[in-house]
Amino acid sequence: MTRTSRYTASALVLTFLSVNACAQEVKVMISGGFKAALEKLAPEYERQTGDKIVVIPGPSMGNTPQAIPNRLARGEKADVVIMVGDALAKLEKAGQTRPGSRTELADSPVGMVVKKGADIPDISSEATLRKTLLQASSIAYSDSASGRYVSQTLFRKLGIENEAAAKATMVERIPVASEVAKGKYAVGFQQVSELLPVEGVTFIGKIPDNLQYITRFAGAVTRHAEHPAEGKALLSYLASPPSGAAIRETGMIPVTSGDTAR
Repeated sequence: MTRTSRYTASALVLTFLSVNACAQEVKVMISGGFKAALEKLAPEYERQTGDKIVVIPGPSMGNTPQAIPNRLARGEKADVVIMVGDALAKLEKAGQTRPGSRTELADSPVGMVVKKGADIPDISSEATLRKTLLQASSIAYSDSASGRYVSQTLFRKLGIENEAAAKATMVERIPVASEVAKGKYAVGFQQVSELLPVEGVTFIGKIPDNLQYITRFAGAVTRHAEHPAEGKALLSYLASPPSGAAIRETGMIPVTSGDTAR
């Protein structure tokens, strides 16, 4: 090996050691809506930075022990939280996140699935969605933002509150589509980004625009983050234009810089 080659090899080794000496485990508490996008984007981010992303899944709200607010309340550690924007605002108000660290990420519409192999219903209009739900033997919805909209608003708008109440069930913590895939429910509603990754179901589509509910997902660095700089860098990466394509692939709409939370 020549002297120049030895110097080059030594420089590469030193660079590698330097990068990995600074590499950190970045703990991310994340709700299901943005989880598929993070999983798509994480490998390239880890390759670029040397950091390791540790995913801690949990709902943005609800009574289950796994819900992100409940995890933080009992002292579980995270550097970043990514969740429904309204739920994040409550954490901000409670002082659980670092001021100025909130980063808007994506908007997610509500969609519907049926078990794979089942008849494909029509939900393209308000009238056909109403008819589909009246004919469905059972309905499932999530314990997060989309589920609250479905149970408290959508059924009322469709004029089927009483009929739906008798056969609609809230699914806590786990993806609604996973229960539909098992045949426990005839149809299931949740954010599109949470429906698409689940096998064993057929994605029917988004609910009609005039009935649609958009959930904003955003992230922030937690107050007790062990690696706040790395957490902020991750959020900046997820909000950057190059990440937009992966976000769209999961059924969400990337948030452009300067948009405010809904």
